[in-house]
Amino acid sequence: MLLLVAMLSLLANSTPTIVTFGDSITEGYGVSKGHTYPDYLQSALNARGFLCKVVNAGVSGDTTGNALDRLPSILALNSKLVILEFGGNDGLRGTPVSSTRRNLEELIKRLQTGGSRVILVGMTLPLNYGPDFVGQFEKMYADLGVKFKVTVVNAKDAGVAGAPGLMQPDGIHPTGVGYKKLVEYLLPAVERELKAIGVSPAPR
Repeated sequence: MLLLVAMLSLLANSTPTIVTFGDSITEGYGVSKGHTYPDYLQSALNARGFLCKVVNAGVSGDTTGNALDRLPSILALNSKLVILEFGGNDGLRGTPVSSTRRNLEELIKRLQTGGSRVILVGMTLPLNYGPDFVGQFEKMYADLGVKFKVTVVNAKDAGVAGAPGLMQPDGIHPTGVGYKKLVEYLLPAVERELKAIGVSPAPR
């Protein structure tokens, strides 16, 4: 019995952790428990045989500055993979892109130094913010992907925004079904990153 407990403890400690680090999109604003994108990601990975734990570290309203304040608690999780989803609230507040970029650079650098691979979720803004600002904002994510050699997945390419039944009335947050579709889009990138760190599906 003691041997079994020891083996289970070792397995738990060796189970790779994926941290979804972000704002309300990650936390799952407006949807019930079990219907956030981290929940659906956990289920999808389980179905594919990946033995890993998905941690939801999303906080509604957080900016990139708030993310830097929370970063020590994220680093303490010793995750090998972090899905970084920030910037939307900065943009909605009209924060200069240069400031948002500086914070995202610091987040990525410190996560990588801490031993985590990073998937960066590229965000966008409503068109009424103007084509120049929106263009600079979107390009920021692509530039960061090149600079830090991280995978960038653009949320607007998931086919959720503007789709009937996939967005909440605020036009910003997905519905539960929308989050599920978002995971379908994210999943290939997550699987590639897991395999890059030596995590493969368990034999069946």
